[in-house]
Amino acid sequence: MERCYIKMEHVDLYYPSTLYNAMTIKQEVFSRLRLEKKKRTLEDVHALKDMSLEIHEGERVGVIGFNGAGKSTLLKALAGLYPIKNGRIETKGEIRSMFELTLGFDMESTGRENIMYRGLMLGGTPDEVREKEQEIIDFAELGDFIDYPIRSYSSGMLVRLAFAISTSVAGEILLVDEVLSAGDINFQKKAKKRMMNIMDNAKILVLVLHDMSTIQNVCSRTILLDRGRIVADGEPTEVVSFYLNQMRG
Repeated sequence: MERCYIKMEHVDLYYPSTLYNAMTIKQEVFSRLRLEKKKRTLEDVHALKDMSLEIHEGERVGVIGFNGAGKSTLLKALAGLYPIKNGRIETKGEIRSMFELTLGFDMESTGRENIMYRGLMLGGTPDEVREKEQEIIDFAELGDFIDYPIRSYSSGMLVRLAFAISTSVAGEILLVDEVLSAGDINFQKKAKKRMMNIMDNAKILVLVLHDMSTIQNVCSRTILLDRGRIVADGEPTEVVSFYLNQMRG
């Protein structure tokens, strides 16, 4: 019996209209004074539509599509971050998600303190995080800045720290959303090598990426999404070719 799998059956996911219909105080005042038209009430956004999908142990699945196709939404639904309205999602295996790398950072705390905060968020114990602390600091190339508040960091330093922490914990099911381009060119080479090692060791990989070359080289299967639906699912070269023809058309 396989140790890891992902199963989705007829899944519908909506973004509630309350996220879009809220008015600022300025808009509310101007509307009451008839200086500005009141915003049109927006409906819930149907982000994933009757989606059924199975991914089994050993598969490396690339997810591609135009902006707004539902790629990131799919990953976050699989990670349990977004609730679904209909259908069923079942996963077996330890999930590690790599989305917003700086999630959980406290800008007033030091880099060293944020290693602990973020490490605990990723599921590590205090002892496990302390054990990996120096390796994270060395990989991020922060030197003495590790004991400065991260509000003083440049954007590059912040990305390096976030990437080093996020890739310090492995998982059986790895969900990755556009993190292979972290940092400057020199750091990207090191980061890509580390990511490839992590992806090789995962039992299941689901990768969202706009780099079609990497999708074809890394993945054994590719899924094309369009407006919340799967429109192609198969061998990466064929699906990528179909997608690129769509773009040209």
